[in-house]
Amino acid sequence: MHAPVSWLRELADVPADATGEDIAAALVRVGLEEEGLHGGDISGPIVVGRVLSVEPEPQKNGKTINWCTVDVGQHGQQVTEGKPQEIVCGAHNFGVGDLVVCVLPGGVLPGGFEISARKTYGHVSNGMICSQAELGLGDDHSGIIVLTDLLGPEAAAGLKPGDDAIALLDLADEVVEVNVTPDRGYCFSLRGIAREYALSTGAAFHDPAAAPDLLVPQANDHGYAVHLTDDAPIAGRVGCDRYVARVVRGVDVSAASPRWMQKRLTQVGMRPISLAVDVTNYVMMLLGQPLHAFDLDTLSGSVGTRRARAGEKLTTLDDVERLLDPEDLLIVDGADTPLAIAGVMGGATSEVTGTTTNVLIEAAHFDPITVARSSRRHRLTTEASKRFERGVDHAVTAAAAQLAVDLLVVHGGGTPDEGVTDVDLRVAAGPFDFDTTLPTRYIGLEYPRAEVLATLRAIGCEVVEPVGAESGPAGAPSEGTQVAVLPPSWRPDLTDGPELVEEVARVRGYDQIPSVLPQPKAAGRGLTHGQRIRRVIATTLAHQGLVEVLSYPFVAPTLFDRLGLPAADERRAAIRLVNPLSDEAPLMRTSVLDTLLDTLRRNVARGSRDVAVYEIGLVTLAGSEPTSAPVPGIEQRPDHDTLAAILGAVPAQPRHAAYAAAGELERGGPWGPGRQAEAADAVAWALAVGRSVGLDLVVSATDRAPWHPGRCARLALADGTVVGHAGELHPKVTTALELPPRTVAGELDVDVLVAATGTPMDARPLSTYPPAHTDVALVVDEPVPAADVEAALRAGAGESLESVVLFDVYHGEQVGEGRKSLAYRLTFRASDRTLTTDEVSALRDRAVHEAAARTGASQR
Repeated sequence: MHAPVSWLRELADVPADATGEDIAAALVRVGLEEEGLHGGDISGPIVVGRVLSVEPEPQKNGKTINWCTVDVGQHGQQVTEGKPQEIVCGAHNFGVGDLVVCVLPGGVLPGGFEISARKTYGHVSNGMICSQAELGLGDDHSGIIVLTDLLGPEAAAGLKPGDDAIALLDLADEVVEVNVTPDRGYCFSLRGIAREYALSTGAAFHDPAAAPDLLVPQANDHGYAVHLTDDAPIAGRVGCDRYVARVVRGVDVSAASPRWMQKRLTQVGMRPISLAVDVTNYVMMLLGQPLHAFDLDTLSGSVGTRRARAGEKLTTLDDVERLLDPEDLLIVDGADTPLAIAGVMGGATSEVTGTTTNVLIEAAHFDPITVARSSRRHRLTTEASKRFERGVDHAVTAAAAQLAVDLLVVHGGGTPDEGVTDVDLRVAAGPFDFDTTLPTRYIGLEYPRAEVLATLRAIGCEVVEPVGAESGPAGAPSEGTQVAVLPPSWRPDLTDGPELVEEVARVRGYDQIPSVLPQPKAAGRGLTHGQRIRRVIATTLAHQGLVEVLSYPFVAPTLFDRLGLPAADERRAAIRLVNPLSDEAPLMRTSVLDTLLDTLRRNVARGSRDVAVYEIGLVTLAGSEPTSAPVPGIEQRPDHDTLAAILGAVPAQPRHAAYAAAGELERGGPWGPGRQAEAADAVAWALAVGRSVGLDLVVSATDRAPWHPGRCARLALADGTVVGHAGELHPKVTTALELPPRTVAGELDVDVLVAATGTPMDARPLSTYPPAHTDVALVVDEPVPAADVEAALRAGAGESLESVVLFDVYHGEQVGEGRKSLAYRLTFRASDRTLTTDEVSALRDRAVHEAAARTGASQR
């Protein structure tokens, strides 16, 4: 919500020297969030000028510019060179003798845009003749400001060249932008913002809904007919419990809105449109009550409300035909024709147009839940819906309608009907009990009873003390702890004691509450084993040069086909959301790669050719049989059986870690060419993760989508439990997902790694004796995995084997067709002595013999 300081001064006694920053700080003290400060960054010289000459000059590009001289009084060139100001202007809506606004060299326009003399179109332009958009007065770029048209002939008659335009047009006004939280719906108005400022500073507040010149008439039997029906209330709440209708006849809807109104609407972020629309928007911004103006002559004798019928349609003001839902609350006329979606947007059939003369003003109070559901259902968020769904002050409805009527009469020349319709179905709210010691007990500071009661009254609550309570001396407040509190009509969020406690705390100041860290209990300190493992995995992948990212866990049904998953693959059994954020992605991911690969694609598409990313997150796996959870009521806490049933219906959600890379891992330069990411890198990262948690993962070749069949590795524990897969993605997958060729990826089951670790291990003492190295080349059939050969060597060599490293693979005539040679370096080291050559040879021979027995290897 944007709050112009000049407008705020009319509703609260803001000190004359208070700046926008001071006002924002005051609002922050009572719990509002400052979003920013706007305006106040404009500086002179910005003056009134009178056009002396206009010389059109056609250009080669087809554009015609005007070479102008302007009388700017005792400023600019008149002072330095003794001649009128010379300015180039591209607009054509002015002529000789017009009064305009000129910014001279040295002046600064909104946004920090400093003006200087510059050469353009063959002339030196000493400043600029301004439009409304350039001065921040509106969005009109079509032409420059002619002050006679903007201010009117009478107001412009007293102007002379050189007058300060900043003061004339109030250009230095600051605007405070406030982020309105859902429980502060009343702050979606200047009335609410001013009330909060007064609450923070103690300044006097002047309620515009109760202004002395706003005479709100009583309802009578001569008003326009209104009928309210609701055959399907939501949660027992009728869709509309108050509806005020006022008629103004003979309105000149083509009349321009007053300049002050247009400026204020622009300052709060709204575009001036027409008199009727501007009036309703102005009243909404002032009081927080949305209004709607109907063309009275398009209606059929009455208006009312009802729920939509199945299959019913309505074309709204944005020219979109919308299929209505039976939960939608509609405004209808006497012929039962839909006119608007209540609280959201009006319909096109009753819109006020240039031919409208008679206007019906609607001011109503709609149910927040009904409006919120309709707004989301139709994906239609409007200024009205934002206010209704957060709660509108139902007591200000008649005042808002009267203010709109008065403005249409004054600026549109209309005549109001004597009839006033006010259908009021509101149920009077009752007070609730409040213990005045709650703030002290909940917050931990001492809040005296007198301060608590004073705060409640300051925010608008009615406080009633128990009858017969003892009073202190001289009529001082009684010392009982229980009081009855009736919240004000503009605070529907105040429904119980804890919410009042928050009010007491924020009014004194959140900064008064000490920051006290919670102390952990004696047991359970520190991270759990699973948390430690997850941190180690994340740190390890980051150390490998990968960047952590986060992605939404929602995928499209077509993704599985693009990944090349077989029809019977269990990863295709994805959970479908009932209310997805996007209809295009209604499924929960079954693999972190499902969404991580799209993150990789986005980065590559935006110019990052060399990318390596990882993500640790949950996947959702569908069970063999669908389950449904019970839906308990809200009147009490569910019992243990119900909670167990709810948790039992939640699908399995294991945690996975996935990574993907494309482009160069090692950059090229003067030292040599770069190195592209390869399948071996994806496998190496998985092995690094395993080693970081104390596990030696077993690598074997496999075939699993979406990886390349010949470049996919299966990663498992020593007992065969599968941890994950890694390798190079299939070319068809990279094409379907718009990824670079040869993209590599991997995914590991973090829960498996957590379960496989955690058992304390005895540290193995390091041997101080020298190692002994020996190489062996073994010839095996092509299909034999190198990992199987390595495992056999380890088993045969015994405990003295320290490491086995594959350093060469050979294919050729010397080993024969369908055969390959694997060269390994074996490192032996004993813990108690230096191994002799004969001992090393014997250990090597035992390893080779075991490899021959298990894999059919022969020594080359």
